Amino acid sequence: MTRRLLLLLILLALPADGAGQQAFDVGAATEAYLAQLTPEERARSDAYYEGGYWLLLWVPLYTGVAMWLMLRLGWSARMRDLAERITRKAPLRCALYAAQFVLLTSVMLLPLTWYTGFFREHQYDLATQTFGPWLGEQLLGLVVTLVVATPLIVLLYRVFRTAPRTWWLWGSGVGVAFLFFGMLLAPVFVFPLFNTYEPVERPEVRDPVLAMARANGVPADNVYVVDASRQTTRISANVSGILGTTRVSLNDNLLSRTSVPEIEAVMAHELGHYVLHHGYEALLFNGLLLLGGFGFLGYAYDRVLTQWGSGWGVRGITDPAGLPLLLLLYTAYSFALGPVANTFIRTNEAEADIFGLNTAREPDGWAQVVVRLSEYRKLDPTPLEEFLFYDHPSGRSRIEMGMRWKAEHLDELH
Repeated sequence: MTRRLLLLLILLALPADGAGQQAFDVGAATEAYLAQLTPEERARSDAYYEGGYWLLLWVPLYTGVAMWLMLRLGWSARMRDLAERITRKAPLRCALYAAQFVLLTSVMLLPLTWYTGFFREHQYDLATQTFGPWLGEQLLGLVVTLVVATPLIVLLYRVFRTAPRTWWLWGSGVGVAFLFFGMLLAPVFVFPLFNTYEPVERPEVRDPVLAMARANGVPADNVYVVDASRQTTRISANVSGILGTTRVSLNDNLLSRTSVPEIEAVMAHELGHYVLHHGYEALLFNGLLLLGGFGFLGYAYDRVLTQWGSGWGVRGITDPAGLPLLLLLYTAYSFALGPVANTFIRTNEAEADIFGLNTAREPDGWAQVVVRLSEYRKLDPTPLEEFLFYDHPSGRSRIEMGMRWKAEHLDELH
């Protein structure tokens, strides 16, 4: 459908008598945007997103099997034994085990990582990276994981040794602390390892975004563009960081593929996450999930080990060789609570959508961006699909929200 025909359909939804929202057909305007997709494009988008439903099952199942194999085949116990032969100091033994565990896990999960992050993305024309650079980034990610995961595992097992009865409570606190420092440090030290951030030079993009940031108390003195087109065709943006590390950024796909009203609509949405303190809400929510998860581990770990672990060589909760069992159990817990986590994120995204509309006042730019996002997001799911699988509102509901906002502000927009 041509842009001219789209404009005609949207104009037909406008009031003919100046009666404001009473004569604006929100449904017709919404359908006009949805109609931009051809049946073939809609089918491709649906196929990609619905395939992700199966990945929500296969990824934890594959991960769980990998953890079980480490236990059942004795690999985890052998890695612990090797660490004990090298040093008698418990923290160093744990660090050596952790490094072996991260390396082995990365190798075992590599086929899954390749399929989900490389093959499937190329299959749907969402990736731009050839295999060599992609593999290089996976190796860099492995180094980052070693640097982060090793002290985390050492600290967790120190807690397990110190508090053998209440380890699940203090362990969740350690997890929350690492989440916090991740929010603080990742934008400064991790993200730039994979992409280059440069100031946006176009004043027609930079200046309106900074004006929205200043008007809403976001501490930003520049807007940055990241060269994500090296890896993907997706459009995205974010406001990352806390406590002085805040950075407003958009990727170069958004900059090159969309209009200024679309960019303003997206950036207002991202600013909304910051203004509405969604980062801290997410920290609190994930902290509660961690607390529940560690509580579940405290209940299930010894029971599972006693029932099925006689041949695993795991000595108890203080033994690092039991780490695969902890991760297997926590994977099952996370899978069961997937819809709960999705609902929390989806609610925050809807709040940021409303904030963005009120701030940028670009309902048509917003609706057009949502259509572009349909390259990899199914536009029109059933209510059950949206509840179970969506961590963002559906495309239809987001466009409809934009058109409803437009209906209530027609006199101001025209």
